[in-house]
Amino acid sequence: MTELGGQLLQGFDAALTVGNVLYCLLGVTLGTLIGVLPGIGPVATIAMLLPTTYGLPPLTALIMLAGIYYGAQYGGSTSAILVNLPGESSSVVTCLDGYAMARRGRAGAALGIAALGSFFAGSVATLIIAMLAAPLAALALKFGPAEYFSLMVLGLIAAIVLANGSVIKAIAMIALGLLLGLVGTDVNSGVERFSFGIPELSDGFGFVVVSMGIFGIAEIIHNLEKNEQRDIFATTVGRLLPTRDDFRQSWKPVLRGTFLGSLLGILPGGGAILSSFASYTLEKKLARDPSRFGQGAIEGVAGPESANNAGAQTSFIPLLTLGIPPNAVMALMVGAMMIHGIVPGPQVMTERPELFWGLIASMWIGNALLVLLNLPLIGLWIRLLKVPYRLLYPAILLFCCVGIYSVNQSALELAFAVGFGLLGYVFIKLDCEPAPLLLGFVLGPLMEENLRRALLLARGDALVFLSRPLSAFLLFLALLLVLALVIPNIRKTRDQAFQDS
Repeated sequence: MTELGGQLLQGFDAALTVGNVLYCLLGVTLGTLIGVLPGIGPVATIAMLLPTTYGLPPLTALIMLAGIYYGAQYGGSTSAILVNLPGESSSVVTCLDGYAMARRGRAGAALGIAALGSFFAGSVATLIIAMLAAPLAALALKFGPAEYFSLMVLGLIAAIVLANGSVIKAIAMIALGLLLGLVGTDVNSGVERFSFGIPELSDGFGFVVVSMGIFGIAEIIHNLEKNEQRDIFATTVGRLLPTRDDFRQSWKPVLRGTFLGSLLGILPGGGAILSSFASYTLEKKLARDPSRFGQGAIEGVAGPESANNAGAQTSFIPLLTLGIPPNAVMALMVGAMMIHGIVPGPQVMTERPELFWGLIASMWIGNALLVLLNLPLIGLWIRLLKVPYRLLYPAILLFCCVGIYSVNQSALELAFAVGFGLLGYVFIKLDCEPAPLLLGFVLGPLMEENLRRALLLARGDALVFLSRPLSAFLLFLALLLVLALVIPNIRKTRDQAFQDS
């Protein structure tokens, strides 16, 4: 514990510089803003802002991008409670009871318990990251190419199992992402493949191009066909501090949501969305009177909001310790780290301790800033909810185009991004979740590299993946997930997990 305390002090020393605190404030403010405004989302926002981080120090860039992610979990509850529109997908279940509370004149209590529960969950989850980081990183240092390949196989299969919607569509998205990752120059032979003689494709599709197209431009196109009418029920929220009875009803759901979110956030494909749905289902089953849910039960706000913030924070664990992104936002964080020449993985803790612990320390700072932003400035967020989307999207689209062009000054990459945007729009219309595609795109080249390296070291013996105990154990877990997926009862439970029961 003494060593952990020293590392955290080193982290706070790095995070508490004026520049880092200002960018942390900027990140959580932007996160809250895009969480409040329905239809943008943290994935699209981080994708748009990736080019702006080129000129920033690595730690500063990661602090800002991380703040956007967990800040969006806070802001998403505001529009869910006041407008019955989830600003962020993890706040879908908050609409059920949060808006019902607003209609009964208790919008302030709903917003207050959401903010306080989120602050508690985020702080606890950050402590969990700090405690688990060192042992997990020490374990990861024992990984060889075979273990990394098996871990990535497990991660992609888990992403399929935990993906929202059709299993077949999730498999197709991951397969397409893996294929996109093959474009470019073969690392071993130096031969270009699938580049069709286009010089810009010699290094493959740019991460910023793919992510900004599929998430940013596609979301803009999709939002333009939506009805803009928003029924802001509560223009004044009243008392923000929950009553003693509210705290009595909420403290157990907050604890359960924090625990559940912290656990599910680590899983590939889980994160904040699965955590909030699972927490709502759990609270409804544990309630003495389940009929209260959907009618303004404060537990239906406290549990999911705590869970989605805890899940958002602990999803950093596999990224920081193993270098494996568990969801689309963490895949974007991998892209940000690579932009700054940082290879994600356990070596970051030993080679760049100030960056590793500085990012963790910044999460506590960000959570404190979010409470200060969300409660006193609620009137500002209400006014922002009245801004029509038709006034927002031209600026967003312009920002996307400038960001893409600024990376390599290539008009062709801008055309590629538009193409990926149209492809992303098709995915939305076909009800295909694009997040697995981004995971496949990021992990594909890493899987190929580790597969080849493992086979090279084993002189072509494919049994190396089964002869090494840790690799065999990871593949066994992947096989269990595949078998579990074909069992009818488990498939039924998976399908119902994403429904409002």
